[in-house]
Amino acid sequence: MEDPVPAIAEAEAKGETAAIFADIRAVLGVGVVNLIWRHLATVEGALPWAWAVVRPAYADGSLAAVAARITAPAAAPLPPEVLAAAGLDDAALDAVRGVMAAYARTNPLALVALSALALRLEGAPVTPIPIAAAPIAAATLPLPPLPRDLAPATVALILRLNALGATRADAVLATMYRHLAHWPPALALAWTVLAPRAADGSLEGGILACRRDARAAAAGLPLPDPPPLAAAARPAVAEALDRFAGEVLPRMVVACGLLRGALG
Repeated sequence: MEDPVPAIAEAEAKGETAAIFADIRAVLGVGVVNLIWRHLATVEGALPWAWAVVRPAYADGSLAAVAARITAPAAAPLPPEVLAAAGLDDAALDAVRGVMAAYARTNPLALVALSALALRLEGAPVTPIPIAAAPIAAATLPLPPLPRDLAPATVALILRLNALGATRADAVLATMYRHLAHWPPALALAWTVLAPRAADGSLEGGILACRRDARAAAAGLPLPDPPPLAAAARPAVAEALDRFAGEVLPRMVVACGLLRGALG
């Protein structure tokens, strides 16, 4: 499976893009650059513009303090015998929980940061308020390489999971599910946790609340004035922010919270 939107691979980044990618990894304390940043790198001037605006809030901890207010529902823990019967031993569970921890750190941050960018691009009213810093944890959370050459059944399950809670026909394929494909039983358990909530409407309600709360929090985030962004780039940047901050990120913040609760 390939990136679901145009993106610059980290290994192929050069010059300013490579430098910003390295800075993103260092500032966020993760081993990979999230898809949104790699996607923005395909739009002329978009990545330097976006990172210049939100980097100070990442670095000084104000973004983490705001993102901590974005809560996601947690599912009840699955019994240990269920996890064992699914084929997840202790080593696999540790690895799966590590993947979930990395996304639990980065997705809420990205959701608030991109919501703040969207508000400023839209010219919407913002009222920055003083925020007590909550610096990002220093320890880097590694992620395994995205798997390739997946079995057709695993690909089909990833696509089914990605459709849960999605509101767009062209919804971005969440990278979290692709990472979990290293452990197909974890994907199967994710379906048992998320599908009933999609059916009863609680998943959609959680996503809507998450998106609303993120935009409200982003309106109070103190950020520097945005540098100029070329008029030709603005539609593509607005579309990217809508696809990520408006759809996939709130969906995955909620899904990740539920799955972290279920997996203990």
